[in-house]
Parts: sequence; C-alpha cells; structure tokens
Amino acid sequence: MSTECSSYLNADKVLVSGFSCPRTGGDARAVYCCGFQDVKYCCDDPHSFFPYEHSYMWWLSVGALVGLSIAAVVLFSFIITVCVLCYLFISTKPRSKLDTGLSLQMA
Repeated sequence: MSTECSSYLNADKVLVSGFSCPRTGGDARAVYCCGFQDVKYCCDDPHSFFPYEHSYMWWLSVGALVGLSIAAVVLFSFIITVCVLCYLFISTKPRSKLDTGLSLQMA
C-alpha cells in the first residue's frame, strides 16, 4: 500500500488522474491508496477492498438467504411429490396378470 494512487481508467473508460492520500477536504486518517484497477480511493485500512459501507452487504445476504430458502422448499416439494406419485403408481398396479379372455392353444 502506498500514499500515491496512480492514474487509472474508470468503468466508463475515462482517465482519472493520480492523486495523493489523504486528499484535500477528505478524511485525514485515510492515508492509504486502496481499490481496484477501475476505482481507487483513499482509505484508513490498508486491507480495505470496498469503497462503500459494508451494511449494504447484509441486505444482499438476507436476500440471497431468502431466495435460497424458497428454492430449497420448491425443490423439496418437487421431490416429495415425485416420491408420492411413484408410490401411488406402484401400489395401485394389479398384482396378478390380467385375463385377456383368449385361451392359448398349442399348435
């Protein structure tokens, strides 16, 4: 980590010139250059990876858990339905061979 952020191309392919940390008017504790190739920022933790607060990630996690829970219930219901239908199909089959009414004769 360094205190100098080199210039980079952002996500819109616009060249952002390099800058020093801490930035003027910014947090004086943010002395490290953090970020990725397309977004760089000053931070106070040299191991920081995201320029945003981490609270939004909890909502993503809750949404993912709800979605996975619904998918699991649907899959479980499908498996139970298939098992019940297979059991009913097997249990309702006639146990003996049907009489076709034709007598077999030796030729």
